[in-house]
Amino acid sequence: MKTVTPRMTNLFLQLGLDASESAIADFIGKHRLPSSKHLVDAPYWNEGQRQFLSEQYKSDADWAIIIDQLNESLHEDSVKRQTGL
Repeated sequence: MKTVTPRMTNLFLQLGLDASESAIADFIGKHRLPSSKHLVDAPYWNEGQRQFLSEQYKSDADWAIIIDQLNESLHEDSVKRQTGL
């Protein structure tokens, strides 16, 4: 039985982070990742957060789409540099 709809705000709540729009934008702006760094290997996750992200993504759970969106957002600058956009 689903109790939480997977959305970016709910993902941040699941991770124990501030889920306001401004806090999410601030987090993404301050935590950019190089293309060589996997989302779950980012140094700012604690072990529980890392485990949640990894398990949900690997199991292709409902959260996987939102986790992928977060991953893309955190890598956006490095992708732009690589593609020259």
